[in-house]
Amino acid sequence: MRAKVILNPYANRWRALKRQPEMESVLQNANIPYDLTLTTAPGEGVRLAYQAVLAGYSPILAAGGDGSISDVVNGIMQAVNESHRKPPPLGIIPLGSANDLAVNLKIPVDLNLAGVAISQNHIKWIDLGIVNNRFFDNNSAMGLEPSITLIQQQISYPRGVLRYLLATLIGVMKKPAWQVDLEWENGCYQGPVSLVTVGNCAVTGGLFYMTPHADPYDGLLTFVYGYLPTRRQILQILPRTMKSGQGSYVEHPSIHEIHSPWLKIHAHHPTPLHADGEIQSTATNQIDYQISPHCLPVLIPDVS
Repeated sequence: MRAKVILNPYANRWRALKRQPEMESVLQNANIPYDLTLTTAPGEGVRLAYQAVLAGYSPILAAGGDGSISDVVNGIMQAVNESHRKPPPLGIIPLGSANDLAVNLKIPVDLNLAGVAISQNHIKWIDLGIVNNRFFDNNSAMGLEPSITLIQQQISYPRGVLRYLLATLIGVMKKPAWQVDLEWENGCYQGPVSLVTVGNCAVTGGLFYMTPHADPYDGLLTFVYGYLPTRRQILQILPRTMKSGQGSYVEHPSIHEIHSPWLKIHAHHPTPLHADGEIQSTATNQIDYQISPHCLPVLIPDVS
């Protein structure tokens, strides 16, 4: 079968385009036959992946950052759901700044090793989350997290993880709070929140474990909600979001981590919403989450 490579040249502030020759050399050295298409506009990866599925390409390789991969995932799933085809495997060529999905799935961020992983043709089926009809492979959130995303989009320097950290500090200083009604399987909550973050995987933003016990193979969403009324309390707990085990922020008595196949959120005043780091709405009141279990085959390194 012939692979379709969908490259977002803008990923990592145009660094993905600069690495195109290196990427193509890796694919050639790994003996992977492919056709390459570059996106030219935001969201175009959805359409290109959709067309690639209908054209019979397999696998489909997403080259870029987490937003680029998310677009390709949505294009694949749209085509599969409409045509009732079996989904082709997704391969990941990590060219972003954080490469969260690759890290979570233990796919090498080194391009040579990523090429080897694709050539091994070893597949594992992962879950996907769905938020307001948009698929997400890694995480989604309302409240503080997308507010930080909006802030970091306005920051040109520094780059990478440091930019996320700076945006986080700015977001915290705005003392975020939303009044919400939450409902999930066997539970509910009404009251204030600083954030509601929903994970298919554990790591987001390069080093934050916002849903530290999320598992992309367990058939469940993992979400965290909590409210801390002061900037000082939020800043004190912030370093604990970088811990996955003992000492994680979810151990704080005001923070709650839940596993459920679905979650409904009604925000009393509008909140931004993101999926896989891409803003889906700057102001929404109703958010519906569900899990689509074991629905996407992904090329994962064979470590056996």
